[in-house]
Amino acid sequence: MSSAPTTPPSAPAWQRLLAAVGEPVVNILVILSGIVQMGALTFYYLLRGRKRWDVVFEQMYEMGNRSVVFIAFTLGFLGMILIYQAGFQAMRITGDLQLLGALFLQLLLREFAPTITALMIATRSGTGMAAQLGSMVVTEQVDALRMCAAQPVEYLVVPRFIASVVTTLCLTIFAVLVSYSAGAATAYFSFDLNPRTFVDFGFVGWFDIAIGLSKALAYGMAIPIISCYAGLNVHGGSEGVGQATTRAVVYASLAVVILDFIISGLGFVVLLFI
Repeated sequence: MSSAPTTPPSAPAWQRLLAAVGEPVVNILVILSGIVQMGALTFYYLLRGRKRWDVVFEQMYEMGNRSVVFIAFTLGFLGMILIYQAGFQAMRITGDLQLLGALFLQLLLREFAPTITALMIATRSGTGMAAQLGSMVVTEQVDALRMCAAQPVEYLVVPRFIASVVTTLCLTIFAVLVSYSAGAATAYFSFDLNPRTFVDFGFVGWFDIAIGLSKALAYGMAIPIISCYAGLNVHGGSEGVGQATTRAVVYASLAVVILDFIISGLGFVVLLFI
């Protein structure tokens, strides 16, 4: 059954316009408030609660080991595509490929490796976390935890949070190695560029490494908080679980993009004053 409209059809046009604009804004504010509360509870129990290290290692295996091949293929092909396109354009314009590897490594550290890796983790692991917790809500396992005086955030979210932070950092470093190696191979076989010329660290400084690791750390914290929030707020049975997985990947992907913009902007501002 469809819900009743917020404003009657006979209401003035400006009232209907305000209702149409205000409802999404209110929904966004409610979602942001819930995510902030989930994050605050996660940090609280992370600092003061008990750590279930067996679950942490299990989640690290699920999120890390089982994502290695996925990340390798994605970042490897991305590296090949970027080097081929950049090298082809450089050959048409200048014909000089000496700085191709140095520029690619800088861009890889700052942007592509942490961001693309986080999007892949949100797609694969974020949906899994939302589905697991949503199924526990539907089957009343979360209510059983509360009846046993166990906090769901401490029991379910904190282990996933720790595992996500560690695996996102590790997978980002792995993604840099795989993508750069694939790019070097592409440059050699496509443009006959010597790997010794391609492997150039001249444009990479502490700032690039700090920005990349900061992004990976922020993504690793945001993805489990958002995904677990979506999973713990399931309503409507199995259909609600499916909707929760969709919300988890959408919200987490948006968070990755927004954090990417914020951290990049703050990093360049800091660089101006150094």
